[in-house]
Amino acid sequence: MRQRLFIKICGLRTERDVDTAVEGGADAIGFVFSDSPRRIDATTAAKLCRRVPESVLTVGVFRNQSLRDVRSLANIAGVSGIQLHGQEGRGYYDDLAHEGWTLIRGTAFSDHVPRCGEMGEDILLLDAPIPGSGTPWDWTRKHLTSPGEKWLLAGGLTPDNVQNAVEVTRPWGVDVSSGVEQSRGVKDPELITAFIKAARAHV
Repeated sequence: MRQRLFIKICGLRTERDVDTAVEGGADAIGFVFSDSPRRIDATTAAKLCRRVPESVLTVGVFRNQSLRDVRSLANIAGVSGIQLHGQEGRGYYDDLAHEGWTLIRGTAFSDHVPRCGEMGEDILLLDAPIPGSGTPWDWTRKHLTSPGEKWLLAGGLTPDNVQNAVEVTRPWGVDVSSGVEQSRGVKDPELITAFIKAARAHV
């Protein structure tokens, strides 16, 4: 039997959205600390993290920020994971590797498919060519078959297309943000629930 699909709901900012994701069965929730319509301050994120059971990974999302800022914000928020979604080099990951966080490397899909662990990350996230745009990309490319064991498919996923995307690419997990929003930066609880249900409906 295939392992249960890992599901991350990203860009959460309210108690309602966090509770919906957790109750719906999400394995991870993300808080964006980089420049974005979904940005949240670390103090608010800390309050939301306290609502989340230890079994659910809480992730701080950063993009081209200093190590000092990443450490500070992650510690204040109390997240258990750090996602780097910029041009951070191997040394950046090495500096964070032994501090207890689960490290996620977010990178845009291109002709070269990266391998999970190349930068020292625990989980690889493959996003659309324009990360955060909500634009789907070509999931059907045959050479997307071996990015490694723990990799998340992201970019343009919605409750309507996630089941097909999972069946085509067979990822370890999926990540969604804009695909469960009623407007840019504002989550829709019904879409969050529908996404998790659809993602887990794969064969």
